[in-house]
Amino acid sequence: MENIIFSYSRKQAIEDGVLVDLNAVAPEECELYKYPVACTAAVWDIIDKAVKNPRWSNDIKGVMWDIMYMSTAMSKVVDESTKLFQVIIKGAGRKSTYTFKMVCGPGDDAKPVITIMLPNED
Repeated sequence: MENIIFSYSRKQAIEDGVLVDLNAVAPEECELYKYPVACTAAVWDIIDKAVKNPRWSNDIKGVMWDIMYMSTAMSKVVDESTKLFQVIIKGAGRKSTYTFKMVCGPGDDAKPVITIMLPNED
């Protein structure tokens, strides 16, 4: 048996702000999936900027609905656990079309969890 040098749980990542628990932020919008959903801090930054931009009148539920819906409706399957999808989000920055990656894999208790991230994140 190999010795584990270091482990970092999903729970720790959420506590540290590396991941954001989207079920806690927008539970109704996350009901599109039967597994817990989180996003990386980089994705949360895009969502947060869009919501805080007064010019576009975005709210968290609307932005989250767009992300969750587009992940089901307009995604490209990369492999059995990974999808890429695009979402138009106004007010988060200079661009308005963002590409996200959704990965379904084992969580801390080995049950499936979903993580939404930028394409270059693991």
